Amino acid sequence: MTDHGPADEAGGGGDDSGAKQQKKPRSFWKELPLLIGIALVLALLIKTFLVQAFSIPSASMENTLKIGDRVLVDKLTPWFGSKPERGEVIVFHDPAEWLAGEPTAEPNAVQQVLSWVGLMPSADEKDLIKRVIGVGGDTVECKSTGPLMVNGKALNEPYVYPGNTPCSADNAGGTFKVKVPEGKVWVMGDHRQDSMDSRYHQNDKNNGFVPVDNVVGRAIVVAWPPTHWSTLPVPDTFDQSGINAAASAAPGALGLAGAVPLVIWRRRKIHKALTEGNTGVSATGTAG
Repeated sequence: MTDHGPADEAGGGGDDSGAKQQKKPRSFWKELPLLIGIALVLALLIKTFLVQAFSIPSASMENTLKIGDRVLVDKLTPWFGSKPERGEVIVFHDPAEWLAGEPTAEPNAVQQVLSWVGLMPSADEKDLIKRVIGVGGDTVECKSTGPLMVNGKALNEPYVYPGNTPCSADNAGGTFKVKVPEGKVWVMGDHRQDSMDSRYHQNDKNNGFVPVDNVVGRAIVVAWPPTHWSTLPVPDTFDQSGINAAASAAPGALGLAGAVPLVIWRRRKIHKALTEGNTGVSATGTAG
């Protein structure tokens, strides 16, 4: 009878174990296609669900955004039901041939690379960037050169291009009064005398409004060039009292409506206690 050592019982000798430990790793060139594939999938997920870069091709948002600036657009919050708010700078798909006849910008090498990996839209995509002035239910109006008013409240607009008036002197862009339908927004460029925005498209199929479904997302930061880096917060003028008067009045009215039955019920309870001689309630006593 021959005894078997522990190595034999395990199914192999020391030489086989050493061979397994000395197995060569895959070469970099063999792993490169896998790395590229993972990078492309991640880029696609980021572009689709999180954030996307857009290049500014025109002067319609100066001086907030200059030609050649690159902004990062938040695409995540709309997936959770977030809607555009007054004062936000948004990117949206062309709602009704607003860009018809406009030349297509030739992308540079950086833009081509970012478009190829999905972090920037292709040059063929028709997207615009403007500031939201009114949302569903708002009344937006302007006479001649301004001021621009939302729900009867004049806006203080320091972001408007220096030397511009809030509206134009012409009839098309200077005098209007519109009520924004639910599910749409009214947008205007910060460079008011160089922006073909909602004012100039009131005869299109959407009457100049932009459907919320066309909104890609909110521009949150100027990422390039470094000298232009800045965030894009909502201006204080959109938080002033009066603009949200209708919305703020509704909770108060509901609270009052709910309080009336409660007061009536309590008065009836006290009256019943008094008439039944309940010693727990005093008609003439005072609270300490």
